[in-house]
Amino acid sequence: MNNFETLISGDKPVLVDFYADWCRPCQMMAPILEEVKSKIGDQATIVKINVDENQTLSAQYNIQSIPSLLIFKNGQVVWREVGVQRSTQLLATLKSFV
Repeated sequence: MNNFETLISGDKPVLVDFYADWCRPCQMMAPILEEVKSKIGDQATIVKINVDENQTLSAQYNIQSIPSLLIFKNGQVVWREVGVQRSTQLLATLKSFV
């Protein structure tokens, strides 16, 4: 992903979901992320990164389990969690960085 560094460098929080198509828990996250996006609107950006297609980026951020969710702000990781997350928790966490 060529513009990843540019995407995460702003002051708007960016939630990145590191996932794989074959991962069942990752598939469970998809509708949760859709719900969060519909509620947070333009206050934050949500991006999905396929670990199989972006191995260098995954290694750069030490992704060892999926789904791995990271929130970036100003180019820095400000929050990190592994596993399926509830939409209410994700929304509250994202709002704390807006």
